[in-house]
Amino acid sequence: MDKFTNSAWFMRIVAFALAALLFISINFEMESDKKSLGLSTAPEISTETIENVPVEVYYDRENLVVSGVPETVDVTLKGAKSLLINAKNQRDFKVYVDLSDPAISMGDRTVTFKISDLNEKLVATIDPEYAEVNVQERVTKEFSVEAEYNSSLLDEGYTAGQPTVSPKTVKITGAKDAIEQISYVKANLEISKGLNETVNGKATVKALDRDLNKLDVTIEPSTVSVSLKVSIPSKTVSIAPKQTGKAKDGIRITSMSVDPKEVTLFGSETDLEKIDVVNLPVNISKIDGDTELELDLDKPESVQKMSLGKAKVRIRTEKVDVDEENAEPVVEEKKPETEQKQEEQVVKEEEKEDEPAAIESKTFNNIQIVPVGIQDDQNAELESDVTSITLLGEADDLKKITKDDINLTVDVSNLDEGTHDVDLAVTVPEGVEWELDSKTISVTITQKDEET
Repeated sequence: MDKFTNSAWFMRIVAFALAALLFISINFEMESDKKSLGLSTAPEISTETIENVPVEVYYDRENLVVSGVPETVDVTLKGAKSLLINAKNQRDFKVYVDLSDPAISMGDRTVTFKISDLNEKLVATIDPEYAEVNVQERVTKEFSVEAEYNSSLLDEGYTAGQPTVSPKTVKITGAKDAIEQISYVKANLEISKGLNETVNGKATVKALDRDLNKLDVTIEPSTVSVSLKVSIPSKTVSIAPKQTGKAKDGIRITSMSVDPKEVTLFGSETDLEKIDVVNLPVNISKIDGDTELELDLDKPESVQKMSLGKAKVRIRTEKVDVDEENAEPVVEEKKPETEQKQEEQVVKEEEKEDEPAAIESKTFNNIQIVPVGIQDDQNAELESDVTSITLLGEADDLKKITKDDINLTVDVSNLDEGTHDVDLAVTVPEGVEWELDSKTISVTITQKDEET
């Protein structure tokens, strides 16, 4: 035994064992130190989902329209946690669909989402993985715009003319099949309930199919100016003083006149047709002699408003004896019935000849205004192309007049570019007079676009 322990091989074996123990001890300590310092050689693997990542679409935007691609997708990344945190914060990668191939065919197709600029040590999963898209030829076409509004929001009795639009046409761009589906191009003017005055505003243009579904197209311009002229029908009628009460003893009313003699009523045409006179009650029970009173006019229930609320009444009187006033009437000898009727007819005709003809009024609505003298290189746009006119004359003459007998024109021959207030020229049958709410109209002159 002593001989073996003192041999060279024994010493070699002991030295090798000590070296192996020392190596294992040193490596164990180094691994412990690395772990305590966060320097582990095996990285920590994690996953992170990034939501609402924008999707870019590459295609020929001048000639094609692509639909069906979602605006955003969710991306799940897998890899080292430090890399995930950086990718989530920076978002320096891109998700895209590539339809840039010039030979791409039209119609429906399935495309997968791709990702770029992502750290190669990360693995990405996109949700959804693909999209059903439609590729169509890009078409631009010009359409006329029709303005509309909710007529039920007008104040009672008021009417509105045809709304005017500026510009009258828009250019609509979209997929060919969408352009072919366009049945209506409308601009809805928003108005408030109880509207009783002309309104000018902006309205958004919408392209609709025949079922009034909104189409996904681009409209230029997207808004237009809309003008809606709101008015109320009117009619001028006479004011008739009516005696109420009983005159005092010794006082006799000899005449009663009113000033002004007429009042203009405003309301619906149907209601105005039923009114020919406005009665003004005059209580004569307190009249002592000639006097002048200012009395309130009672507005008929069906009328929205009147041009005036009061009228003056001039009353002329005479004093009489009470005995004379209460005396029994003298009975004249009765003439034969035939002779009496003849005399009465003669008296009536004489009285009729002495009385001046009653002047009445008649209002015509939506009379067309025609611009004349437009130069070849100009456009003329009227603030409103219709208006109302009231004619004054004898009843028999007014009954014969129709809209065709009335001509309203505006001379634009000497107008420069811009907006002008121009007098209206009125032509009506002889023997009648006319009244307009406004004797002028706003006219905008613009230069025509040169044809290319």
